[in-house]
Amino acid sequence: MKLFVTDQWALLFLRIGCGLGMAYHGYQKVFGDNMDMMIEGVAKMGFPLPFVFAWAAALSEFAGGLAIALGFKTRCAAFLVFVTMSVAAFMVHGQDPFNVKELALAYWFMSAALMGLGAGSLSVDKLIGSRR
Repeated sequence: MKLFVTDQWALLFLRIGCGLGMAYHGYQKVFGDNMDMMIEGVAKMGFPLPFVFAWAAALSEFAGGLAIALGFKTRCAAFLVFVTMSVAAFMVHGQDPFNVKELALAYWFMSAALMGLGAGSLSVDKLIGSRR
């Protein structure tokens, strides 16, 4: 689908908002002091290899968020964020009231939209692709 110029700017703003917000949350996990709590939480959910899954989730938020913001491999990064936010919204906060799971759902919807739309023309992928 060919998008208009104004659509490309809207897509850029969506990518930056979603990507930098997600990267911020991932940064707190990757470089903060609460990784042990996250690993414990993943273990309580019954995931095998909780250390691996906790780090995969934290890195999908941090690195995936940065990739989305830059427009680098956006569909792939958005998919990783989508999976992580699916677990956050429907497993971690599944029984919580809406106001607790609202942020995870917002990132879930934004990443779903970006999986479908891709990065758009104002992205690193298009810049790299145009030089080939």
